[in-house]
Amino acid sequence: MSDDGCHALTVIGFIGSVFSPYYAWARAKGPAQPEDFCAINVALYSPGAGRWAMTERAAASLTRDRDTLRIGPSALHWRDGQLDIMLDEISVPWLRRIRGSIRLTAEALPDCIVHLDDAGHHRWRPIAPLARVEARFDAPALNWQGHGYFDMNSGDAPLEQAFDHWHWSRARRANEALILYAATRRDGSRFDLALACDRAGRVLERPAPPRQRLPSTLWRLRREVGGDADARPHLVRTLEDSPFYARSLVQGQWDGEALTMMHESLNLVRFRQRLVQAMLPFRMPRRS
Repeated sequence: MSDDGCHALTVIGFIGSVFSPYYAWARAKGPAQPEDFCAINVALYSPGAGRWAMTERAAASLTRDRDTLRIGPSALHWRDGQLDIMLDEISVPWLRRIRGSIRLTAEALPDCIVHLDDAGHHRWRPIAPLARVEARFDAPALNWQGHGYFDMNSGDAPLEQAFDHWHWSRARRANEALILYAATRRDGSRFDLALACDRAGRVLERPAPPRQRLPSTLWRLRREVGGDADARPHLVRTLEDSPFYARSLVQGQWDGEALTMMHESLNLVRFRQRLVQAMLPFRMPRRS
Protein backbone atom coordinates (compact mmCIF):
# COMPACT_ATOMS: atom_id res chain seq x y z
CA MET A 1 0.00 0.00 0.00
CA SER A 2 1.26 3.48 -0.85
CA ASP A 3 1.72 5.95 2.00
CA ASP A 4 -1.03 8.16 0.60
CA GLY A 5 -3.47 5.23 0.31
CA CYS A 6 -4.03 5.77 -3.44
CA HIS A 7 -2.09 2.76 -4.76
CA ALA A 8 -1.65 -0.90 -3.91
CA LEU A 9 -0.13 -3.98 -5.49
CA THR A 10 0.16 -7.70 -4.94
CA VAL A 11 2.75 -10.05 -6.46
CA ILE A 12 2.65 -13.84 -5.99
CA GLY A 13 5.13 -16.35 -7.33
CA PHE A 14 3.57 -19.79 -7.81
CA ILE A 15 5.31 -23.14 -8.25
CA GLY A 16 2.53 -25.70 -8.58
CA SER A 17 -0.13 -23.00 -8.69
CA VAL A 18 -2.83 -23.88 -6.18
CA PHE A 19 -5.44 -22.03 -8.26
CA SER A 20 -4.43 -23.45 -11.64
CA PRO A 21 -7.17 -25.32 -13.51
CA TYR A 22 -4.46 -26.85 -15.72
CA TYR A 23 -2.70 -28.29 -12.66
CA ALA A 24 -6.01 -29.62 -11.29
CA TRP A 25 -6.85 -31.27 -14.62
CA ALA A 26 -3.36 -32.81 -14.85
CA ARG A 27 -3.59 -34.21 -11.30
CA ALA A 28 -6.94 -35.77 -12.13
CA LYS A 29 -5.20 -37.84 -14.84
CA GLY A 30 -2.30 -38.99 -12.65
CA PRO A 31 0.92 -37.66 -11.07
CA ALA A 32 1.82 -34.12 -12.13
CA GLN A 33 5.00 -32.14 -11.52
CA PRO A 34 4.37 -28.77 -9.80
CA GLU A 35 7.25 -27.20 -11.74
CA ASP A 36 5.16 -27.58 -14.90
CA PHE A 37 2.54 -25.17 -13.49
CA CYS A 38 4.28 -21.92 -12.55
CA ALA A 39 3.17 -18.31 -12.71
CA ILE A 40 3.88 -14.78 -11.56
CA ASN A 41 0.60 -13.15 -10.56
CA VAL A 42 0.67 -9.36 -10.40
CA ALA A 43 -2.20 -7.03 -9.57
CA LEU A 44 -1.90 -3.24 -9.67
CA TYR A 45 -4.57 -1.09 -8.06
CA SER A 46 -4.10 2.52 -9.14
CA PRO A 47 -6.58 5.12 -10.39
CA GLY A 48 -6.73 4.81 -14.16
CA ALA A 49 -3.82 2.36 -14.26
CA GLY A 50 -5.14 -0.94 -12.90
CA ARG A 51 -3.62 -4.14 -14.30
CA TRP A 52 -3.91 -7.89 -13.59
CA ALA A 53 -1.78 -10.70 -15.02
CA MET A 54 -1.26 -14.40 -14.34
CA THR A 55 0.32 -16.25 -17.25
CA GLU A 56 1.06 -19.88 -16.42
CA ARG A 57 4.23 -21.48 -17.77
CA ALA A 58 5.89 -24.90 -17.91
CA ALA A 59 9.09 -26.09 -16.23
CA ALA A 60 11.28 -24.90 -19.13
CA SER A 61 10.44 -21.31 -18.11
CA LEU A 62 11.43 -21.85 -14.47
CA THR A 63 14.83 -21.09 -12.92
CA ARG A 64 15.36 -21.06 -9.19
CA ASP A 65 18.09 -21.30 -6.58
CA ARG A 66 18.50 -20.29 -2.95
CA ASP A 67 18.01 -16.58 -3.62
CA THR A 68 16.27 -16.23 -6.99
CA LEU A 69 13.00 -17.27 -8.59
CA ARG A 70 12.63 -16.60 -12.31
CA ILE A 71 9.47 -17.55 -14.23
CA GLY A 72 9.43 -16.48 -17.86
CA PRO A 73 10.45 -12.82 -18.22
CA SER A 74 9.88 -11.92 -14.54
CA ALA A 75 12.09 -12.60 -11.52
CA LEU A 76 12.31 -12.23 -7.75
CA HIS A 77 15.67 -11.98 -5.95
CA TRP A 78 16.16 -12.07 -2.16
CA ARG A 79 19.37 -10.79 -0.53
CA ASP A 80 20.11 -9.58 3.00
CA GLY A 81 16.51 -8.81 3.89
CA GLN A 82 15.70 -7.15 0.58
CA LEU A 83 13.41 -8.52 -2.13
CA ASP A 84 13.89 -7.13 -5.64
CA ILE A 85 11.15 -7.93 -8.15
CA MET A 86 11.49 -7.33 -11.88
CA LEU A 87 8.22 -7.68 -13.79
CA ASP A 88 7.49 -7.96 -17.51
CA GLU A 89 4.01 -9.42 -17.94
CA ILE A 90 0.92 -8.94 -20.13
CA SER A 91 -2.35 -8.18 -18.40
CA VAL A 92 -5.72 -9.76 -19.14
CA PRO A 93 -8.40 -9.43 -20.38
CA TRP A 94 -7.02 -6.24 -21.96
CA LEU A 95 -3.59 -6.97 -23.41
CA ARG A 96 -1.53 -4.27 -21.78
CA ARG A 97 2.05 -4.54 -20.56
CA ILE A 98 3.06 -4.58 -16.91
CA ARG A 99 6.75 -3.67 -16.74
CA GLY A 100 8.66 -2.31 -13.79
CA SER A 101 10.43 -3.03 -10.54
CA ILE A 102 9.55 -3.33 -6.89
CA ARG A 103 11.96 -3.24 -3.96
CA LEU A 104 10.76 -4.54 -0.60
CA THR A 105 13.06 -3.89 2.37
CA ALA A 106 12.27 -5.90 5.49
CA GLU A 107 11.99 -4.05 8.80
CA ALA A 108 11.69 -7.31 10.73
CA LEU A 109 12.52 -10.95 9.97
CA PRO A 110 10.78 -13.19 12.51
CA ASP A 111 11.55 -16.89 12.67
CA CYS A 112 8.00 -18.20 12.53
CA ILE A 113 6.38 -21.10 10.68
CA VAL A 114 2.71 -21.95 11.27
CA HIS A 115 1.14 -25.32 10.43
CA LEU A 116 -2.37 -24.66 9.13
CA ASP A 117 -3.62 -28.25 9.39
CA ASP A 118 -3.15 -30.96 11.99
CA ALA A 119 -1.33 -33.25 9.56
CA GLY A 120 1.29 -30.58 8.81
CA HIS A 121 0.68 -30.69 5.06
CA HIS A 122 0.15 -26.91 4.77
CA ARG A 123 2.52 -24.31 6.17
CA TRP A 124 2.59 -20.52 6.28
CA ARG A 125 5.56 -18.31 7.06
CA PRO A 126 5.35 -14.52 7.55
CA ILE A 127 8.86 -13.75 6.27
CA ALA A 128 8.69 -9.94 6.51
CA PRO A 129 5.41 -8.81 8.09
CA LEU A 130 6.81 -5.26 8.32
CA ALA A 131 8.54 -3.78 5.28
CA ARG A 132 9.02 -0.67 3.17
CA VAL A 133 8.22 -0.78 -0.55
CA GLU A 134 9.37 1.24 -3.55
CA ALA A 135 7.43 0.68 -6.79
CA ARG A 136 8.70 2.00 -10.13
CA PHE A 137 6.84 1.12 -13.33
CA ASP A 138 7.15 2.44 -16.86
CA ALA A 139 4.08 0.46 -18.02
CA PRO A 140 1.86 1.80 -16.62
CA ALA A 141 3.70 4.92 -15.46
CA LEU A 142 3.75 4.61 -11.66
CA ASN A 143 6.20 5.67 -8.97
CA TRP A 144 5.33 5.42 -5.28
CA GLN A 145 6.55 4.34 -1.85
CA GLY A 146 4.66 2.70 0.97
CA HIS A 147 4.50 -0.19 3.40
CA GLY A 148 4.40 -3.86 2.53
CA TYR A 149 4.39 -7.46 3.61
CA PHE A 150 6.11 -10.65 2.39
CA ASP A 151 5.06 -14.20 3.25
CA MET A 152 5.21 -17.75 1.90
CA ASN A 153 2.82 -20.69 1.76
CA SER A 154 3.95 -24.24 1.03
CA GLY A 155 2.09 -27.52 0.92
CA ASP A 156 2.36 -31.22 0.20
CA ALA A 157 -1.23 -31.72 -0.97
CA PRO A 158 -3.89 -29.76 -2.89
CA LEU A 159 -5.25 -26.91 -0.78
CA GLU A 160 -8.87 -27.80 -1.55
CA GLN A 161 -8.41 -31.23 0.04
CA ALA A 162 -7.75 -29.66 3.45
CA PHE A 163 -9.90 -26.51 3.61
CA ASP A 164 -13.37 -25.28 2.73
CA HIS A 165 -12.98 -21.57 3.54
CA TRP A 166 -10.49 -19.11 4.93
CA HIS A 167 -10.27 -15.41 5.69
CA TRP A 168 -6.96 -13.60 6.16
CA SER A 169 -6.11 -9.99 6.95
CA ARG A 170 -3.06 -7.91 7.70
CA ALA A 171 -2.86 -4.40 9.14
CA ARG A 172 0.00 -2.14 10.13
CA ARG A 173 0.13 0.17 13.07
CA ALA A 174 3.09 2.22 14.30
CA ASN A 175 5.69 -0.45 15.02
CA GLU A 176 3.96 -3.75 14.43
CA ALA A 177 1.93 -5.78 11.98
CA LEU A 178 -1.28 -7.51 13.01
CA ILE A 179 -2.23 -10.68 11.13
CA LEU A 180 -5.46 -12.65 11.41
CA TYR A 181 -6.05 -16.13 9.97
CA ALA A 182 -9.47 -17.75 10.23
CA ALA A 183 -10.02 -21.04 8.40
CA THR A 184 -12.60 -23.80 8.27
CA ARG A 185 -11.13 -27.20 7.46
CA ARG A 186 -12.94 -29.86 5.44
CA ASP A 187 -13.61 -31.89 8.59
CA GLY A 188 -15.51 -28.90 10.02
CA SER A 189 -12.85 -27.88 12.56
CA ARG A 190 -11.85 -24.22 12.78
CA PHE A 191 -8.45 -22.57 12.82
CA ASP A 192 -8.27 -19.08 14.33
CA LEU A 193 -4.93 -17.31 14.71
CA ALA A 194 -4.01 -13.76 15.68
CA LEU A 195 -0.38 -12.63 15.59
CA ALA A 196 1.37 -9.36 16.41
CA CYS A 197 4.84 -8.97 14.86
CA ASP A 198 7.12 -6.10 15.93
CA ARG A 199 10.28 -4.52 14.51
CA ALA A 200 12.50 -6.62 16.78
CA GLY A 201 11.21 -9.73 15.01
CA ARG A 202 9.17 -10.89 17.99
CA VAL A 203 5.94 -12.72 17.21
CA LEU A 204 3.28 -12.71 19.90
CA GLU A 205 0.17 -14.84 19.60
CA ARG A 206 -2.91 -12.94 20.69
CA PRO A 207 -6.43 -14.10 21.54
CA ALA A 208 -8.25 -14.36 18.22
CA PRO A 209 -10.97 -11.69 18.02
CA PRO A 210 -14.51 -12.73 17.06
CA ARG A 211 -15.33 -13.09 13.36
CA GLN A 212 -17.70 -10.49 11.95
CA ARG A 213 -19.55 -10.47 8.65
CA LEU A 214 -18.74 -8.12 5.81
CA PRO A 215 -21.02 -7.57 2.81
CA SER A 216 -20.89 -10.47 0.38
CA THR A 217 -19.27 -9.93 -3.02
CA LEU A 218 -21.09 -9.66 -6.34
CA TRP A 219 -20.43 -13.40 -6.71
CA ARG A 220 -22.15 -13.89 -3.33
CA LEU A 221 -18.88 -14.90 -1.69
CA ARG A 222 -19.04 -14.73 2.08
CA ARG A 223 -16.50 -12.43 3.76
CA GLU A 224 -15.56 -12.39 7.44
CA VAL A 225 -12.99 -10.38 9.38
CA GLY A 226 -11.83 -10.43 12.98
CA GLY A 227 -12.12 -7.39 15.20
CA ASP A 228 -13.45 -5.89 18.42
CA ALA A 229 -16.92 -7.23 19.20
CA ASP A 230 -18.31 -3.74 19.91
CA ALA A 231 -17.21 -2.25 16.55
CA ARG A 232 -18.59 -2.91 13.09
CA PRO A 233 -16.04 -3.40 10.29
CA HIS A 234 -16.47 -1.30 7.16
CA LEU A 235 -15.75 -2.44 3.61
CA VAL A 236 -13.69 0.30 1.94
CA ARG A 237 -13.17 -1.28 -1.48
CA THR A 238 -13.33 -4.63 -3.21
CA LEU A 239 -10.09 -5.09 -5.16
CA GLU A 240 -10.71 -8.58 -6.59
CA ASP A 241 -14.05 -10.31 -7.00
CA SER A 242 -14.07 -13.82 -8.47
CA PRO A 243 -16.35 -16.84 -7.95
CA PHE A 244 -14.03 -18.30 -5.27
CA TYR A 245 -11.69 -15.49 -4.15
CA ALA A 246 -11.99 -11.88 -3.03
CA ARG A 247 -9.38 -9.30 -2.01
CA SER A 248 -10.58 -6.20 -0.20
CA LEU A 249 -9.61 -3.14 1.79
CA VAL A 250 -11.40 -3.11 5.13
CA GLN A 251 -11.62 -0.56 7.91
CA GLY A 252 -11.81 -2.38 11.22
CA GLN A 253 -10.97 -2.08 14.89
CA TRP A 254 -8.68 -4.16 17.11
CA ASP A 255 -7.93 -3.34 20.76
CA GLY A 256 -9.90 -0.12 20.33
CA GLU A 257 -7.70 1.14 17.50
CA ALA A 258 -9.04 1.81 14.00
CA LEU A 259 -7.02 -0.03 11.35
CA THR A 260 -7.04 -0.35 7.57
CA MET A 261 -6.58 -3.99 6.61
CA MET A 262 -5.71 -5.85 3.44
CA HIS A 263 -8.18 -8.72 3.52
CA GLU A 264 -8.81 -11.89 1.52
CA SER A 265 -11.54 -14.51 1.49
CA LEU A 266 -11.12 -17.88 -0.21
CA ASN A 267 -13.89 -20.41 -0.85
CA LEU A 268 -12.42 -23.75 -1.87
CA VAL A 269 -15.84 -25.40 -2.05
CA ARG A 270 -16.47 -23.09 -5.00
CA PHE A 271 -13.00 -23.72 -6.44
CA ARG A 272 -13.66 -27.47 -6.55
CA GLN A 273 -16.65 -26.98 -8.85
CA ARG A 274 -16.01 -27.92 -12.49
CA LEU A 275 -17.86 -24.87 -13.79
CA VAL A 276 -15.63 -22.52 -11.82
CA GLN A 277 -12.45 -24.22 -13.02
CA ALA A 278 -13.70 -24.07 -16.60
CA MET A 279 -13.96 -20.27 -16.27
CA LEU A 280 -10.41 -19.75 -15.00
CA PRO A 281 -8.43 -20.00 -18.28
CA PHE A 282 -9.95 -16.69 -19.35
CA ARG A 283 -7.99 -15.02 -16.52
CA MET A 284 -5.07 -17.46 -16.46
CA PRO A 285 -3.70 -18.09 -19.98
CA ARG A 286 -1.01 -20.74 -20.34
CA ARG A 287 2.16 -20.66 -22.42
CA SER A 288 4.31 -23.74 -23.05
